[in-house]
Amino acid sequence: MNRSELRDLLASLILGGELTLTSAEVARKGGLELEQGQRLWRALGFPETGDSIAYGEPDVAAMATVGGAIESGVMDEQTVFRMTRALGTTMARLADWQISTLVEQVEHDVQDGKASTRLEAAVDLAENAAPGFEHLMIYAWRRHLAAAAARIEALGAADEELLSTTMTVGFADLSRFTSLSNGLDDNSLGALVENFETRCADIVTAHGGRVIKTLGDAVLFVTDNPREGTRTALDLVRQIAMRTELPNICVGLATGSVISRLGDVYGPPVNLAARLSHVARSNRVLVDDATAAGIGDEFDKRALPPRPLRGFGNISPITVSERRGFRSR
Repeated sequence: MNRSELRDLLASLILGGELTLTSAEVARKGGLELEQGQRLWRALGFPETGDSIAYGEPDVAAMATVGGAIESGVMDEQTVFRMTRALGTTMARLADWQISTLVEQVEHDVQDGKASTRLEAAVDLAENAAPGFEHLMIYAWRRHLAAAAARIEALGAADEELLSTTMTVGFADLSRFTSLSNGLDDNSLGALVENFETRCADIVTAHGGRVIKTLGDAVLFVTDNPREGTRTALDLVRQIAMRTELPNICVGLATGSVISRLGDVYGPPVNLAARLSHVARSNRVLVDDATAAGIGDEFDKRALPPRPLRGFGNISPITVSERRGFRSR
């Protein structure tokens, strides 16, 4: 195959078919008004295409799914498009992440002689690896959906606001990241950030917490209570410090009412945890009063002198450490 044919084949394999329809045609075949179809396309994170040929039968099926959900009345139109926007935002980030990871695989395949060109390597991955990972993606989504539903159910039917709950928020921040990153090339910087995020995610998950988002040099996570939050934070400090290829970290913890929206968390504890991490010394964990009160005597605690934290006035952070002779479970 020539380069043009390989490019068309790759696009067809990824999209599941050829593009033969305009936006007006795909909306009509999918049972939506043109305005609804364009709204769906924007919600998924794509620009409008005008009269260009940009759609195929898989797009018709997507339109029909949205139209059917609205028509059934199970979800109102606003909820349907909010769900669509959540999918679009999440999948855009996932796709960027996957492609950046696969680029390395493609380069290795070409260097090792498994493929003569990058396009051939990409087509081979799309033909042989993509179907399995598509199944894995649906599986992971279902498992996370079940876990999220269980967390909501555990709050109890008496809760007036199911999306607002008390939890401990952690913010783990790499020390002196800006000066360090200025001395690294792009590949080394990317490897460092990926290593840091992977290590943090493994540790947080092992303690039963959840990583909410990563910010390159920082990781935002939540746990159900102050004890688990503190155990997680101290384990992060301990394990990251053991990695000679990673810088030291600073961790801030705060406990209180947090609102969950759009896959993120909001509220004073989130902001306070970030502020505490910024004033913490390397390989130290600073917590607020609410977290300190919730961890009992399991950890050593020491109040530090008051200092101004933007948005919170003068705060006396509390440093926590493992109590000597005490072995946490």
